[in-house]
Amino acid sequence: MISDAFPRTPVSHIVVVVPAHNEQDLLDACLTALARAQRSVMDAASVSVSTIVVLDACTDDSARIAARHPSVSAIEVMHRNVGAARAAGFSSGSRDGGRPDATWFATTDADTRVGEDWLLGHLRHAAEGARAVAGTVAVDFEGHVEDNLGLRTSYDAHYRHEFGHPHVHGANLGVRAAEYLAVGGFAPLATGEDHDLVRRLELGGIECRRVCDIPVTTSGRLRGRAPDGMAGFLRALEATA
Repeated sequence: MISDAFPRTPVSHIVVVVPAHNEQDLLDACLTALARAQRSVMDAASVSVSTIVVLDACTDDSARIAARHPSVSAIEVMHRNVGAARAAGFSSGSRDGGRPDATWFATTDADTRVGEDWLLGHLRHAAEGARAVAGTVAVDFEGHVEDNLGLRTSYDAHYRHEFGHPHVHGANLGVRAAEYLAVGGFAPLATGEDHDLVRRLELGGIECRRVCDIPVTTSGRLRGRAPDGMAGFLRALEATA
C-alpha cells in the first residue's frame, strides 16, 4: 500500500517523454495513440499535457514524422543512449513551469502504442496516492516474429499480467516529478535505465505500484534500439522456445 505520509496533491500537469532513434516505421502509430490518450485525459480532468519526442541521433525521417503531430514537441540530442534521451526529455518538460509535486512524468517508447485511457489510468493511480507506477506490456508479434508460435507461448508463460507483477518497462512507467527529481532522474544508461530509476526510488522509500490496468502494446522485434530491454527479453525466450 502507498504510505499516507505522502500528500495526495492533485496532478495538474502531465509530461510524456518518448525517446526515438531512427523509428520512422513505428513513430507515427506511437504518436497517434498518444494524441488520443492526451485528448481523453484532458477531456476528463483539469490537467494540461506536454508530449515530448526526444530525437536521439536520428538519420531517418523520424523528425519529419514527429512534426506532423501538432500536440508534440520535439527536441534533438546526440546521445545514442536511451537513459540520457529520457532524461533530456524530462529536463525539457521540467521547464514548463509546473510544480514538481503537481506534475506527473510518464514515459513510453517509440515502438509502442498506448491505450486511449493510458494517461487517465496514470492520473487515477496518482490520485490514489501512487508516487510511481510500473505498467505491463503486451507484445505485437505480427510482422516481427515469423510464425513463431513457440515464442508467443513462451512469452505468455513467463510474463505476469497481474497487479504486483515484477516487471519494469520504460515503455510504461510513471512517477511524480518531485520524486523523480529527488533521486536524480534517469541515469545515462544504454539499457536498464528504467530498472535503475525504480531501484533508486524504492531505496529512497518511494514504492512503485505494479499495475496491470493500463497496458501498452509494444513491437515484437528481436533487435531493438537498446542493447537489451524487451527485444533482449524476447531473444532470451526465443532461445528456449
